[in-house]
Amino acid sequence: MPSLTQTEAVARAAAIAVESYDIDLDLTADGSFRSVSTVRFRALEPGVETFIEVNCRDVGSASLNGAPLDPATLDGNRLPLGPLEATNTVTVEAEMAYSNTGEGLHWFVDPADGEPYLHLTSFLDNAHRVFACFDQPDLKAPVTLKVTAPPSWTVAANGAVVSEGDGRWEFATTAPLATYFVAIIAGPYHVVRAEHDGIPLALYCKQSLAEHLDKDAEEVFDITRACLDRFHEMFGFRYPFGKYDQAFVPEFNAGAMENPGLVTFRDDYVFRSAVTDAEREVRATTIAHEMAHMWFGDLVTMRWWDDLWLNESFAEYMGTRVTAEATRFTQAWTTFGMKRKAWGYAADQRPSTHPVAPTDVRDGDEALTNFDGISYAKGASILRQLVAWVGDEAFLAGVREHFTAHAYGNATLADLLAALTASSGRDLTEWAEVWLRRAQLNALRVDAPVGSDGSYVDAAVVQTAPEAYPVLRPHRIMLGLYDGDGSDATVLRRRVEVDVAGARTDVPALRGQAAASLLLPNDEDLTFAKVRLDDASAAAVPALLPRLADPLARAVVWTSTMDSVRDGERPVEDLVELMVAALPVESEIVVVEDVLTLSRALIDRYLDGDARADALARVAGVCAELVATMPPGGSHQLAAMRGLVSSTVDVERLKGWLDGEGVDDGVTVDADLRWRIVFRLATLGAMDGAGIDAELAADRSAIGEDWATRSRAARPDAEAKRAAWQVLIEDTTLSNRLVEANARGFFQPEQAEVTAQYVERYFAEMPEAARRRTPYVAEAIAILAYPRYAIDPRTRELAAALLDRDDLVPGMRRAVVDSDDDVRLALAARARR
Repeated sequence: MPSLTQTEAVARAAAIAVESYDIDLDLTADGSFRSVSTVRFRALEPGVETFIEVNCRDVGSASLNGAPLDPATLDGNRLPLGPLEATNTVTVEAEMAYSNTGEGLHWFVDPADGEPYLHLTSFLDNAHRVFACFDQPDLKAPVTLKVTAPPSWTVAANGAVVSEGDGRWEFATTAPLATYFVAIIAGPYHVVRAEHDGIPLALYCKQSLAEHLDKDAEEVFDITRACLDRFHEMFGFRYPFGKYDQAFVPEFNAGAMENPGLVTFRDDYVFRSAVTDAEREVRATTIAHEMAHMWFGDLVTMRWWDDLWLNESFAEYMGTRVTAEATRFTQAWTTFGMKRKAWGYAADQRPSTHPVAPTDVRDGDEALTNFDGISYAKGASILRQLVAWVGDEAFLAGVREHFTAHAYGNATLADLLAALTASSGRDLTEWAEVWLRRAQLNALRVDAPVGSDGSYVDAAVVQTAPEAYPVLRPHRIMLGLYDGDGSDATVLRRRVEVDVAGARTDVPALRGQAAASLLLPNDEDLTFAKVRLDDASAAAVPALLPRLADPLARAVVWTSTMDSVRDGERPVEDLVELMVAALPVESEIVVVEDVLTLSRALIDRYLDGDARADALARVAGVCAELVATMPPGGSHQLAAMRGLVSSTVDVERLKGWLDGEGVDDGVTVDADLRWRIVFRLATLGAMDGAGIDAELAADRSAIGEDWATRSRAARPDAEAKRAAWQVLIEDTTLSNRLVEANARGFFQPEQAEVTAQYVERYFAEMPEAARRRTPYVAEAIAILAYPRYAIDPRTRELAAALLDRDDLVPGMRRAVVDSDDDVRLALAARARR
């Protein structure tokens, strides 16, 4: 189906204004559902023509202002309308298809009990797969919904239930919504209800997760209540959409979606096995992120996808901030610095980088590729920098004015900048140009020579930019001076605030100061930039980091170290040495988890042969030390156990754990940890298909099915690879979740020989496979199935030839561009060894 272009959206918004949607869905038939949409709208210039979108199996009937429309005029997903009168009513009755891709009305049957569960994801432009509509963000209108479902089902939607009986559900008319916010869940969902400050609350999940949701319901409600209170306090504008439901739904593509009144989350957030506190924090931050969208995105919506940052950057910033301020997860900014900024830094340094706020986004397919670490993490970091620059009071005053001026409507970058300029008294034009309109990032380091007396002779912050993106930005940063010799605590002596401007900014406050053991640029992590330590500080890090008390400062050091390794400035072995020195005394679980996770990509791609084996052995050793020494049953022990499972090559030890042998005190080999062990054994060739089948028979759940599929694909067996590849390239009958599981398991760093033929086949066959899939799934599979461990010039040659083609779908092109750059960096790192 053609993706709506920005030009078409602007023209349609200039031609019509939508007044209401009445939607009636019948979900009682097998295989498809019936949709009747009645849309009332005005023509701003009577006599014009336009089109409405509907992606269906069959148009039963359609009419405009009472006159029938010919269903044969439907062109793809576009039904022509016109000439239009001043006021118009279009009605479309159609047979619609359920989805297995997580887009539109997704149908899932739980293998645990055979029950069906449905959820509607209208994002980004999938609403017209469920009802006829003008599917663009700036044609908002109230929605009235009716649903007929099997009598045993529960149905929920954006609006509150106004009547229900014998499977017929009617919902209250909503406030004006963009079409991509329309949401429904239907099926035998389990529900838990509560209330806070006059706002009805509810949680939903499938029946097989009911006991696990019940166990965590109060934690989820407590976070929800605390975040609502904090947002009300900050924004001075109460939550505007009545009830606040949160549904944990199966086979959800993203982490969550901010549908007003019915937020949807992937049901992985309902924990059935032991998890770390870091995972609970991620759930809390996701709840806060989606709640922030109720104002940034839902109340005030961008006009088009070029202003995506007005949604995601603000939700990312506010979600992290409110989690830190209102919940028990007070170190949320440390998590952001480790996890989210690493994502943003990587995305912004790749060839596919783009501005946070691009001047145009051609169509919906291109917009989808911008949901990345730039729009989320970099944008949030820029907002944090803006708050440091203009002050929190002025920032929040501008935000409140923005809400008041554009409530229930749409806005642009210019609208927000005008409000912030008025509240702060600062002209933000130049700030927005260099931070929001220009891509890539700067590097910051301190040039501070030390005299014979051990004090700084002079000091300056030096800022550089990539040659292809020669933009120098203003940065308000802190320089942290830390003292310590490695035997006692590494102590903060003082912080110096610096407003960086241009290539070199003098720091007179450091002249004559005794040289610090560690001079840390961007202490407090206030800006978005690559941080490089001076030589003396970098050399002292292994001794000083284990005793550095401030977790956010530690996160800045870790991020700087891993980025230096990524760029090939330091060897991977330096990172492994730092892990051995610092992880055994690291107090923040997110640091332990993320260092173990992020380091593996570097070890697996930048090292090979004996060097990789030695590095993995050292990682396994430090993980084993943590498992043995950390508090039994705690988050650190669990994270270390997972790290040990993924890094060890000791097959007998892994098998023993499955049999309950040799398990350290405090470690429970529950369902999810057991699957991690099975997956590692399968990867090492020590678990056959029959063994995987036996594990699945003992865990007949969606999670078990996912792990079993992934494990089968990971086996170093020609037939296993053939079967998985057939799914990736040809099979459109499996759900998004299971196709992705095959892709996650397929290429493994230990299996270069058995997967060698599939390197060439990826570039030959994946482009056509991507065209058979929806844009979201096509990009996900193209990334997950990329031969990322084929670190060879030939892989880059194949990528270059593919990128010369002009028929690649946007997501496929983005996947190859970025993955090829990862191979480039790995080749360069290996060449330096």
